Amino acid sequence: MKLENKPNPIIIQNFTTESGAVYPVINLTYQFFGPQLHTAPVVLINHALTGNSQVVGENGWWNDLIGDNKTIDTTQYTVLAFNVPGNGYDGVIVENYIDFTARDIAKLFIAGVKELGIQQLYAIIGGSVGGGIAWEMIALEPKLALNVIPIATDWKSTDWLIANCFLQEQILKNSCNPIEDARIHAMLCYRTPESFKLKFDRTINTELAIFNIESWLLHHGKKLQKRFQLASYKMMNQLLKTIDVTRNSDSFEVFASKIEATIYIIGINSDLFFTAKENKETYQELKKYHVNVFYKEIESIHGHDAFLIEYEQLNNLLAPVFSSNIK
Repeated sequence: MKLENKPNPIIIQNFTTESGAVYPVINLTYQFFGPQLHTAPVVLINHALTGNSQVVGENGWWNDLIGDNKTIDTTQYTVLAFNVPGNGYDGVIVENYIDFTARDIAKLFIAGVKELGIQQLYAIIGGSVGGGIAWEMIALEPKLALNVIPIATDWKSTDWLIANCFLQEQILKNSCNPIEDARIHAMLCYRTPESFKLKFDRTINTELAIFNIESWLLHHGKKLQKRFQLASYKMMNQLLKTIDVTRNSDSFEVFASKIEATIYIIGINSDLFFTAKENKETYQELKKYHVNVFYKEIESIHGHDAFLIEYEQLNNLLAPVFSSNIK
């Protein structure tokens, strides 16, 4: 598998956000994995809140799904991943995060795809906010991809999700330890009570004289503090809050009628963030408009994070999509 060891830049000039903010230059960085561009079908991976373009390799965050002879096979597919501008992985920070919405990022990703000379993607796949950006991309460019695979996400942020993002923003703006404290709160949304009970069952960390659930949350807060920047967290949280393909745009009916891709919605039965109920309603609505759509579900007690935990199920659900193209 060919690895691009560092992000490469695409310069996007004179970009105007939905809010009217003008950016003379935006550096959109990306990485490729697998066969050389234009020699194999291209799969675009949209990263989640704390992710980046390093989807595979030594520090790859989706190694269980992507790689040589894996479900998304990098001997058969060219894998492309952009960095959301402001995620910090490429050294770029966006201080005025409120300028941006998920749709703005979708526009930038589409511009990047076109700049790379890619006529059509075989698939766009993303989890959580990355999947929301995938929805926004296909709303803007219905012919962009043959397959769209939104995982643990939806085409809109619900009131419940917006409320949690609001609390996250309040923590990020007002806490003395913003990244650590925001992460601790977020972990309560990413997992479930059942998941915590299975993992900790009220056990004690005798060395620290606190509950193991508390030491685990503190660990995750400190871990993120070491690798993530405050401005990046604010930016990604803002994008998570603003997913909505119909905002200041066409109705859902018009959006659905334009879709040409096959949609594979993958929900999680215990997801507290993007609920399975919402996913199923989206599936039923799209079916009304004769969209070629399928609904599949990960069964797990681990909640939203199951798309990063239940790899065997995820691989089984995705295998038919990525094996059908291999001759």
